[in-house]
Amino acid sequence: MKDRPLTITFASLGLAEPIARALSDEKYEIPTPIQAQAIPHAIVGRDVIGIAQTGTGKTAAFALPILHRLATTDGKPWPKAPRVVVLCPTRELGAQIVDSFHAYARYLRLKTMLAIGGVPIGKQKRELASGTDVLVATPGRLLDLSNERAVSFEHVEVLVLDEADRMLDMGFIRDIRKIVAMIPAKRQTLFFSATMPSEIAKLARDMLRDPVTVAVTPTATTVELIEQRAIRAERQQKPALLASLLRDEAVTRALVFTRTKHGADRVVRGLDNEGIAAQAIHGNKNQGARERTMAAFRSGEIRVLVATDIAARGIDVDDVTHVVNFDLPNVAETYVHRIGRTARAGASGIAISLVSGEEMPLLRDIEKLTRRQVPLSGQASAPQRHADNEPRGERREGNRQRQGRGRGGNERHDGGQPRGDQRHAQGHRNDRDGGKPQQNQPGKAQHRGNRTGKPQGNRHHGGPSRPHDGGNIGDIGFMSRPGR
Repeated sequence: MKDRPLTITFASLGLAEPIARALSDEKYEIPTPIQAQAIPHAIVGRDVIGIAQTGTGKTAAFALPILHRLATTDGKPWPKAPRVVVLCPTRELGAQIVDSFHAYARYLRLKTMLAIGGVPIGKQKRELASGTDVLVATPGRLLDLSNERAVSFEHVEVLVLDEADRMLDMGFIRDIRKIVAMIPAKRQTLFFSATMPSEIAKLARDMLRDPVTVAVTPTATTVELIEQRAIRAERQQKPALLASLLRDEAVTRALVFTRTKHGADRVVRGLDNEGIAAQAIHGNKNQGARERTMAAFRSGEIRVLVATDIAARGIDVDDVTHVVNFDLPNVAETYVHRIGRTARAGASGIAISLVSGEEMPLLRDIEKLTRRQVPLSGQASAPQRHADNEPRGERREGNRQRQGRGRGGNERHDGGQPRGDQRHAQGHRNDRDGGKPQQNQPGKAQHRGNRTGKPQGNRHHGGPSRPHDGGNIGDIGFMSRPGR
């Protein structure tokens, strides 16, 4: 008779008793695969590269060994000098990381603080002056604090990069390298990412010492429990189609993605006109408004949240049943992050993409990256020269993003910054980092990307549309979740 494999439990990981007690309070018994593989290496002080999709428990994979280290070693927080620095791309994700540290460390006398843009820096400077064990920060705000000599890195023992690939998309790599250069080389580094593009792999090689790599899913694959579908619809058809999809009773909680901040607001207005309650979350919203919107979404007060990629990065809601891509992302890896917002905690989910003719090349890029064909349905109708509900500036803005030739307009950072065009990133740190909202200037940023003078709405990149099943865009019978 063959021996059965031993089941790894949190109790078997050897975590300090106060941490084990907190996990028991949280009803945590069996670690997720990324936790089971990463925690044993991190506890003994190894540098770790963790590759796992969103919703797989990466926060606990680095928070628990860090807390174990702090609980079992001598040390205290010095004024302005944290022992642990955790870098993350967005305010929402940072707040969730802090919440996790608080939950796991409830029986430890440790202090964790958050440093993000969009809130007054003075309070953060005062908190740092009194000392903190764990500092969770967005790169831009951390550099601001460093420039004002409000933070010192001389006592940092552990450095964490969470969602490293997203920080690449947002143009944070230069900021990260500046921060890393100020942190002692003798440290433990924990590096977590959902995907591992070449530039992120190079950053990891430069930062880590003899790291162990743990990967619970192949790079850039999508969650198997997510049913992916696409509907062919031109820009002017999308608002009505989206409203039809969201009226389906199977959609109990939906996250809708747009490429730009103004696009998100426009979608919310359109849904409101159709009698569908929705709210938007993006970089132009202040922190209080974003927190109220997220609270309403989690409580079920609203069942539709419209978001840009940066703002949605920190959304951690287990029961999102549907993700709808109103606009396809310019960067294929971003698609993986978007649809990972559903099918969390072992549940199934549905991801639907509304694809116009000019977005067909983006769909093919996604299929190439994920190594999976997305079933396409819907009739492709001839595009109008100028859709009534699409201002010319927005269409040109989307084209400029896709070509990667923007001159630094605000929208580019909410739509996924093209890999090869990060030279303007430094000048827009506040927008990426959730700092003070940028003031849009109609008639300037919106109209200077299209130098050909040709209407962008008429272009169908990639030639004829590919074969589809002949359905029509009004047929939404496929919306029901499998087995329901």
